[in-house]
Amino acid sequence: YTGMDAKIALNYKSKSQKRSSVEKSMNTFLIVFLEILVIEAVISTILKYSWLRESPYNERTVQEKNSSRILTGISDFLAFMVLYNYIIPISLYVTVEMQKFLGSFFIVWDRDLYHEASSQRAQVNTSDLNEELGQVEYLLTDKTGTLTENEMKFRECSIDGIKYKYTNGTLIPDGATGEINGQTFTNEEVMFLKAISLCHTVHISDLEETHRSTLRHVAADVYKVQYYAASPDEIALVEAARRIGVAFAGSDGNNVILNIFGKTERYKLLDVLEFDADRRRMSVIVEMPEEKMIMFTKGAESSIIPLARSGAVTEMSAHVDELAMKGLRTLCIACKYLSIEEYEEIKSQLVEARTSLHQREQVVADVFNIIEKDLHLLGISGIEDKLQDKVPETIEALKLAGIKVWVLTGDKQETAISVCLSSGHFHKSMNILELTNQKSEGECALQLHSLSVRIKRDHVAQHGLVVDGTSLSHALRKHEGLFMEISKNCTAVLCCRMAPLQKAKVVRLLKLLPNKPITLAIGDGANDVSMILEANIGIGIMGKEGRQAVRNSDYAIARFCFITKLLFVHGHLYYVRIAQLVQYFFYKNVCFITPQFIYQFFCMFSQQTLYDGAFLTLYNICFTSLPILMYSLFEQDVHPRTLHSRPALYKEISKNEILSLKRFLYWTLLGFCHAFIFFFGAYLLRGENTTMMGNGQMFGNWTFGFLVFTVMFITVTLKLGIETFYWTWINHFVMWGSIIFYFAFALVYGATLWPFLQLQSIYAVFSHLLSSAQVWLGIIVIVVGCLFPDILRKVFWRHSRPTLAQRSQFLETSNGITCLESICCYSSRETGCSPFRRVLEQIMGRCNLLRVNRSWSDSDPYCTNDRTILTLSSMDGPTHASRI
Repeated sequence: YTGMDAKIALNYKSKSQKRSSVEKSMNTFLIVFLEILVIEAVISTILKYSWLRESPYNERTVQEKNSSRILTGISDFLAFMVLYNYIIPISLYVTVEMQKFLGSFFIVWDRDLYHEASSQRAQVNTSDLNEELGQVEYLLTDKTGTLTENEMKFRECSIDGIKYKYTNGTLIPDGATGEINGQTFTNEEVMFLKAISLCHTVHISDLEETHRSTLRHVAADVYKVQYYAASPDEIALVEAARRIGVAFAGSDGNNVILNIFGKTERYKLLDVLEFDADRRRMSVIVEMPEEKMIMFTKGAESSIIPLARSGAVTEMSAHVDELAMKGLRTLCIACKYLSIEEYEEIKSQLVEARTSLHQREQVVADVFNIIEKDLHLLGISGIEDKLQDKVPETIEALKLAGIKVWVLTGDKQETAISVCLSSGHFHKSMNILELTNQKSEGECALQLHSLSVRIKRDHVAQHGLVVDGTSLSHALRKHEGLFMEISKNCTAVLCCRMAPLQKAKVVRLLKLLPNKPITLAIGDGANDVSMILEANIGIGIMGKEGRQAVRNSDYAIARFCFITKLLFVHGHLYYVRIAQLVQYFFYKNVCFITPQFIYQFFCMFSQQTLYDGAFLTLYNICFTSLPILMYSLFEQDVHPRTLHSRPALYKEISKNEILSLKRFLYWTLLGFCHAFIFFFGAYLLRGENTTMMGNGQMFGNWTFGFLVFTVMFITVTLKLGIETFYWTWINHFVMWGSIIFYFAFALVYGATLWPFLQLQSIYAVFSHLLSSAQVWLGIIVIVVGCLFPDILRKVFWRHSRPTLAQRSQFLETSNGITCLESICCYSSRETGCSPFRRVLEQIMGRCNLLRVNRSWSDSDPYCTNDRTILTLSSMDGPTHASRI
């Protein structure tokens, strides 16, 4: 099967474009601001013509009388649009992209996400979804290789109805005591070992086969020969058989060579009946040294036991369930002797099927099913796949964070349930609901209604749901809504016997729920690629099943337990940073352009600009760009250790809380309020005294514009400082540096006659403005008048109804974790303005009043390498995350 008929192509899902909820909110807010822009332009145009009509001093010229009123009106409307267009924060998108790209390096550099055993660090394949890591509501995970190590070890088996434990290359019967010396094997046991040594796709490297002079050492030294196979289960079985004494020693043409207890035997390989997902088994037909023909079959118990006609079927069926309940992966081994006539008939059927020109795949499958019947059941193997470290703690932490965990696996039900119990996904006190073995849509509908009634009647706090792939197919045809309603009411969901496309379909169903939850899919193999591509966020595990999941994922980590650091710390911080960045950008642009709109009421809507063109251009590019960019890279509202150890903090920012409509309206209205204070504060400061400048010159248009711009720039910059919790030297440098740069640029720009400017109306205006003591006093009064109410509001809410994050900040202070870097504190030593720092921190409620000698250690990194077991603790008291 090649091309689009290959299994990987049939299970492949095309990659869709992923957009974060923050980006969608940005676009919505942008539309709102476009509407504000149009409304301001329309109001200005209407008021302009209303004033022209009523004023006796505005006699129109002959040219104006002859021109079209419609064209003139459109021209004036577009002129106002150009005048107010700076309210649209175009530079926001550039800053956001820079923040995402630069911020993604923190994930790569995080030492807690580095796996020493494999020397692998976290990988970021896309930076567009960094903030989405803080909004996950559903986590869908694969089992094998994701929750488990994907290191298969042969542990137990059942042969001819007798259970054995495998220990140090020896099969010990169940219940036997003491050491077994000189172990002898029955014919059934030898046939079982031969079957697992012959029925597989394992091969030995060509180099080892070529240079091997004798085959005897293959069984004697288990370290000299390396087996290779696509399935780790097959390697585990073949290696176990080799340690017991039946060793697969490679192939020679059509001959398979076995070393059976030191004796070399050659088996002629006659045919291979390949494994497929529908049959869930494979077979090989070989000719034994005694010239007998036999077919060995290996596969899932559901595909082998129904075909068995001899052997200890009843006993081994019970053993299958016992092994599965221990969390072992089970495979059934069977055989069937063939006569020469039977084989010739089988051979002719296979040749005819494989050369069929119509529906060849179905014809071959039908022939395989005809051949693989009337089997003799030899035994059952039990393979252990150990859980990864800290998986139970990780799943428990995810649940405390309000994230619903679904396990999607292709394993059988009993094995999957056992792993879910050992991993903490299911608890023994949990009421387990089953939707399995449904053979028709009607039967599935009855079971769904029964489960729905049971959930409503039971008073159990937690429910768990188990569903298999076949039942899921029936449920999703006509009862999709009922199935999803039951699933939402369950704390934990397990989907077993799932095909890759079924995993993707489950993810899509969750994404399409009315509340549009954010889904995260995590897996390690090619069969997980479809759900990784379908989910809002796809994470690949760097496991032992290749790199397809990693290459198709958005992020890649080495271990499942790293997901808590990725979500609780990086996800939280990225979301808080970029959400504040977006809100602040809209706020500062409202502050910037609203005085321009108000000024039109005082200049008869003549479209006269309040600010000089250079300052209009540089406001977003130079003056205010770096402080908010550095804030969005380094801000930590809560210490990373606290975020990692308190999953409840993750709930506080869920459902895009910081970018909610309430928060957006608050920041927008705050911008309008501050803009009115800027303008009318400067207007009242000017008053009737137009000679308040130091040299006695008149207080003109450009002087007034400079005053408004200066007050506005200082206010929006200090507003960001008030919102900053985590101060670094970089924040200090860019914030105070931006203010210094603004004053320096304004002085130099206004003190020089630039030859490339045709008209320079602001020559020496700024220097003359700053020569007035009244202006300096007015700037201070207006800035304080804008920010002081904000400080009072923050102090009031912080002490009356603190959020979980604020309570965590209090705990950080009392527990000795470094608190806010103050305005004047740069190192562990006290500075000259430490008293001022402590007063400011006490006012803001960020430090303990009794804590005077706070120190900041330079050795405390951004992300500490805390590899201790995750400490789970919830925050006490009610939350008030929805307030502004």
